[in-house]
Amino acid sequence: MNLLEYGVPITIMAPDSADVKTMDFGLQKDITITKGKDFSLQIYASDATTADLAKVKELQLAMVKDNRYFNTLVEDTDNGFIYKTQIDSTKTNYGFRYIKLQGDKEYIFRTGLIGSFSEEQVRSMYEAVKGGK
Repeated sequence: MNLLEYGVPITIMAPDSADVKTMDFGLQKDITITKGKDFSLQIYASDATTADLAKVKELQLAMVKDNRYFNTLVEDTDNGFIYKTQIDSTKTNYGFRYIKLQGDKEYIFRTGLIGSFSEEQVRSMYEAVKGGK
């Protein structure tokens, strides 16, 4: 799926007929791509505050770890990470962050804000953005 028509010069691997919603907050653009209950991806696009990818990732990781339900870092790569949250003994959820710096723009990819996702669903979304351009 090419997101250029939504103001973001990025292509990702999204399910066919995925629903795309955008909100422009001036300094930041929010793009949400959903398809059923298995795929909900959110992209925050804004001007880059730094060209240091490690620094941006570190900030994202700190925000995730600050969540009281944060449990474990499942996978850690140069551009992002997958994590697990544990609300109680029966409620496990997974999420991710993936960072892309392109020119003077910063793109933060993450699981959608609504929904609960398995590790398999999150890995699928993570790979969808990782493999994009």
